[in-house]
Amino acid sequence: MVNYGDDQKHITRVLFCGSHFPSSQNYTREYLKDYPFIQVDDVPLEDVPDVIGNYQICVVKSMKLDSVIISRAKNMKLLMQFGVGVEGIDIDAATKSEIKVARIPSDATGNAASCAEMAIYLILGLLRKQKELKTSVKRRMLGEPTGETLLGKTVFILGFGNIGIELAKRLRVFGVKIIGTKRSWTSHINVQNGVNEDLVDEKGGLEDINKFASKADIVVCCLSLNNETVGIVNRSFISSMKKGGLLVNIARGGILEYESVFEYLKCGHLGGLGIDVAWREPFNPDDPILSLKNVIITPHVAGVTEYSFRSMSKVVGDVAIQLHEGTTLTGIEFVN
Repeated sequence: MVNYGDDQKHITRVLFCGSHFPSSQNYTREYLKDYPFIQVDDVPLEDVPDVIGNYQICVVKSMKLDSVIISRAKNMKLLMQFGVGVEGIDIDAATKSEIKVARIPSDATGNAASCAEMAIYLILGLLRKQKELKTSVKRRMLGEPTGETLLGKTVFILGFGNIGIELAKRLRVFGVKIIGTKRSWTSHINVQNGVNEDLVDEKGGLEDINKFASKADIVVCCLSLNNETVGIVNRSFISSMKKGGLLVNIARGGILEYESVFEYLKCGHLGGLGIDVAWREPFNPDDPILSLKNVIITPHVAGVTEYSFRSMSKVVGDVAIQLHEGTTLTGIEFVN
C-alpha cells in the first residue's frame, strides 16, 4: 500500500508508470536503498491519473502522458521517459504546467550500444533465416537453409544518432558499406568514444531516404518518433528498396507503415522484417504478419540489458537525490 500521508511530507516520490519493463523500477529502488527519503513506486497504467498528483518525478514507460493527466500532476517537478526519447510525454502540456521534461542520454548509459547489438542480432537472424533453421532442426535436416552473409552488403542506417553511431562502429568489422541519414551533420562528434561521421561511406538528410533505400541491402531504423518521422517507412520508401532487401526496426513501431510493410512482405519484394518494436504494444501474437517465415520479432528488449538498465536507473536515482536536496539536476538532457 502506497503511503501518501503527512508523515512522509519530507519524502521525494518517484512514480514509474505501468508494469512493463519491471527492471527499471526494481534497479532504481535497489540503487536508492540507502536513501530512505526517496520513495519509488510503480502503479498500473489505469491508476496513474488518480495518483500522479502525489509525485515530484514521473518516469514514463509504456503510456502517453497527455494534457489531462499532466494537469493533475500538481506537485510534479520533472517528467522523464525510461529509455530513448520523450514521445510518451505531451511536452507542450508539461511546459504550460511549468514542469520540466528531460531525456536520459542513450550514449553514456549503454542504451545505444545495447540497441545496436540487438539490431545486429536481428540482421543476422534474417540473413541466416532463423525461423527456417528451427524448422530444419525439428525435421532433423542438415545443411539447410542456405543463408546469407553480412560481408559485402550495404547497410542504410536511417537515423545516425547515438544508436546509429554505435551500430556503424560494430558493423564495420563485418565488411559492409554504410549509408547514414540525419537531420544535421554539422559538428556531430561522439567525444567520449572518439567516433565521428567518418564511419559513414555516404550520408544525407531525410530528403534522401528513398534514394538511399534503393542502394541498400539492409535498412535499419534508428529514428526517434515525431511528427516528421511517423510512417516515414511507407509504400514509397519500401517500393524504392531493392527486391529482397531486409528491414530492421529497433526504434519505434510508428516509424513503419504497417499495411505497406505487410503487403510488400507477402508479395516478396521485402525479403525480411526484424522488429523489436511494434505498431501497438504489447503486440498481438496472432497478428498475421508474424505467421510469415521471414519475420522476426522480439518484445521491445533492445535496450533492456542489465548494464543499460542499471545505468539508466542510476540517472533516475541521482536526479531524485538532487531534486530532494535542491541542487542542480545533472546527467539528463532537458527538452523544454
